[in-house]
Amino acid sequence: MISTLPAAPSEQEAQARLDALGEEIRAASGRLSTTREARDEASDALREVETALAETHRRLDALQAERRDLNDEIADLEARREALADERREQVEALKVQLDALYRLGLTPQLKLLLNQDDPSRLDRLQHYLNRLARARHERLDALKRLDAELADTRRALEQRGERLAAVAEELAERSADLADQIQRRASLVAELDERFASEEARLATLAQDRAHAERTLREVQERLARLERPPPSTAIEQTRGDLPWPVQGRIVSSFHNGEGVHLNGLLIRAAEGTPVTAVHPGRVVFADWMRGFGNLLIVDHGDQVMTLHAHLQRFTTGVGAEISRGETLGAVGASGGQGQPGLYFEVRRNGEPIDPRSWIAGRP
Repeated sequence: MISTLPAAPSEQEAQARLDALGEEIRAASGRLSTTREARDEASDALREVETALAETHRRLDALQAERRDLNDEIADLEARREALADERREQVEALKVQLDALYRLGLTPQLKLLLNQDDPSRLDRLQHYLNRLARARHERLDALKRLDAELADTRRALEQRGERLAAVAEELAERSADLADQIQRRASLVAELDERFASEEARLATLAQDRAHAERTLREVQERLARLERPPPSTAIEQTRGDLPWPVQGRIVSSFHNGEGVHLNGLLIRAAEGTPVTAVHPGRVVFADWMRGFGNLLIVDHGDQVMTLHAHLQRFTTGVGAEISRGETLGAVGASGGQGQPGLYFEVRRNGEPIDPRSWIAGRP
């Protein structure tokens, strides 16, 4: 008896499994958000303002994109309106020609044809001409009616786009004002946090506490992933060791095991604020939230017990459960977490343990 292989899952079934995995990851990350330690008032306020800043940046990005789309739509509608107006002018001119020809035949050309019966063949030709002229006149009138309706629709669409554009511009101005206030508030909070450190030892002690808290949370992420009924699938990341792209281009200011606090186990890459941060390999987002010391932190699980961490983000452009591909934008470089300068903190973990990212990503050109 010949055995048959089980049928490959359909695309629908495969997507359903991916969606179920995403829900499990969302639930796991949701539970994580309730296990964080209590913070002092300044740290709580910093988290609040940096989370609000990330949302403001995200909304500003969305509004800028909508404004670009609206401007493109308006330009297309203006071009269409101009083309319709040109076509209408052509139809009016053609109708004038037809009416002029009809006028030259007199007010009652059919009566003249009946009275002028000296040449039957000429009578036939003239009647045929009159019929064609009448049909053409009706076609022109119908075309003008259609063009008038399309022009009216185009004008209404332009008015609607214009009103929406004005609303977007107004919200952009409001959001920009909010952003300025939030940036000023954040600067005050960072200064307040810095003033707490009476000595270098106190600062280092706080950094050590932040790292300890981060390690506990990251272990929780790893344990939750290990307990998922459907663990993240392999993305063959092992085969790309030493050939992964950089998540952002910039100057390394803190390297593996040479940093302080939460920066001890990875690379701190200095880059301009707002620079896109991209995924180094396919995977699934398992954490995207603010964390003490890290600020806005996004974690991608690549399967095979390998995760990459992206910290101090200005904003996220994807969320928990999202399946991402190599080179896809995850967020933007920022200074969240109380950083004085913008930059990306990047970490690679295997089996929950941090490893030197430079052993996985390609050498600089």
